[in-house]
Amino acid sequence: MDFDAAGPRPVPGPPSPTQDAAIDAAVAGLAGLDRLPVAEHVERFDAVHIALTAALASIDKV
Repeated sequence: MDFDAAGPRPVPGPPSPTQDAAIDAAVAGLAGLDRLPVAEHVERFDAVHIALTAALASIDKV
């Protein structure tokens, strides 16, 4: 399959806000990764992972 013949590929945009402030804050921390050294990306991704894990764990408590 020739992807170039199909036209440009879509580029993901910023994530939509959720109804959870902790998740939104964690995801907002991913902004500007392109301006940081790769070694500093891990801390940002870990924060998002922790927020998402906590949100998923709380689903059963609804």
